[in-house]
Amino acid sequence: MQENEVKRRLPAEWEPQDGVLVAWPHENSDWQPYLDQVEPVFVDIVHQISRFETAIIAAPDPDRVREMLAAKGNVPETVRIYEIDTNDTWARDFGPITVVDGQAPTLLNFGFNGWGLKFASDLDNRINRRLQGLSAFRVPLQTVGLILEGGSIESDGAGTILTTEECLLNENRNPHLTREELEAELHALFGSDRFLWLSNGYLAGDDTDSHVDTLARLCPEDTIAYVTCDDREDEHYHALKAMELEIAAFRTAAGKPYRMVGLPWPAPRLDEDGNRLPATYANFLIVNGAVLVPTYQDANDAAALEAVGTAFPGREIVGVDCLPLILQHGSLHCVTMQLPKGTLK
Repeated sequence: MQENEVKRRLPAEWEPQDGVLVAWPHENSDWQPYLDQVEPVFVDIVHQISRFETAIIAAPDPDRVREMLAAKGNVPETVRIYEIDTNDTWARDFGPITVVDGQAPTLLNFGFNGWGLKFASDLDNRINRRLQGLSAFRVPLQTVGLILEGGSIESDGAGTILTTEECLLNENRNPHLTREELEAELHALFGSDRFLWLSNGYLAGDDTDSHVDTLARLCPEDTIAYVTCDDREDEHYHALKAMELEIAAFRTAAGKPYRMVGLPWPAPRLDEDGNRLPATYANFLIVNGAVLVPTYQDANDAAALEAVGTAFPGREIVGVDCLPLILQHGSLHCVTMQLPKGTLK
């Protein structure tokens, strides 16, 4: 193994951060019918992020964003807005993924193909390079010839990747690579040497082919927080029970079982055509000193906040009403991408 491979690693989300990237919804995106509902959610997300670190916003119309933020109060210095054209708002999946070689971070710019060519992504694919050109970052941006979304992988910062077969091995991403070849690519890019593959678990209404950040999350102290479903009549019951058994069989690098924190299951939410929307409490965002947790005006919101709190003792647990976000089949983690310490100017 090369020396640089030993040093390279993919930081855990709970490690120190400089900021979080957000892309603002606009009338030329799929959010157009829901702007009145969803923009206040983005205002709240940015407000909560800016309490703890810098919020980086990519937006076609910065003046509108400033006006929306100012309506909630003074726009803090920890909010930076860049005029950039976007297709959509899913920063988790087109935002840069940061690796560390020794102490020096590098931003990796993976290809984003709209979750397997389902949606237009030409503008979103340019956002990272546009931010680099506007001097938002203080470190190099390296373009990688691989399709990979940030929501499809979880890292513990110590060489372990948690992911799903349904997404990473899907023929609509990197069909030229076998599982073994993909693991070798990710080892070279991230320094990861352990891969935990989930073969079960899904959310109805999810466009991402089962991104792991909607199902199960790596947490500090060898903990995995994951969605549960106790309703035998729910269509998800058997798949999520099978996923729970998979997680119980996983072992840490030291050969021990993971500590498991089950997250409650919100009541079904449906769109105007009666289709299930992918509400999940696993889609939380970790920031410096806090965890922002999506809520859905649901009876289980409080229990979800409490469960996440057990996985992150000592951090402030902040609920953010994300009910409008699931109208476009994503939630809080999906619309954000953390930028680890040392990445921003």
